[in-house]
Amino acid sequence: MPDSTPETQSAPPVSASRPFRRTRSDHASETAEDYVEAISQAIQSNGVCRNADLARLFAVSHVTVNKTIGRLQKEGLVDTEPYGPVKLTEAGEKLAEESRRRHELVLRFLLSLGISRPVAEVDSEGIEHHVSAETLSAFQRHIERMREGE
Repeated sequence: MPDSTPETQSAPPVSASRPFRRTRSDHASETAEDYVEAISQAIQSNGVCRNADLARLFAVSHVTVNKTIGRLQKEGLVDTEPYGPVKLTEAGEKLAEESRRRHELVLRFLLSLGISRPVAEVDSEGIEHHVSAETLSAFQRHIERMREGE
């Protein structure tokens, strides 16, 4: 049997683990970002956002929405009363705007590469949560260079 003492086990280098830590952190905030962005859009479109609207949009149960809204309320991103509409707090509004801005930039970048709109819309939804500020800046520079070349 191989020796598995700590001295003989090889751990991944610290630098190799950083991307995984960041990805786990990104996943943790992904739901909050999606929800506040959806709440903001529903309020802009309909004047109000209800849990049922979110359940339909995300194709999840009312229980899932209730749990998520409860978590967002504890995080200070939303306000709601039982059976009442969901409202964004100032922090929720800020997060929704940041998420929307990131989403739009990623979408414009993908479209500038010639990716079809339907595919770019789906892909941007995932990428927006995992892209760094440095990469977003590079996307913006690319888009600006493309405009200058037109």
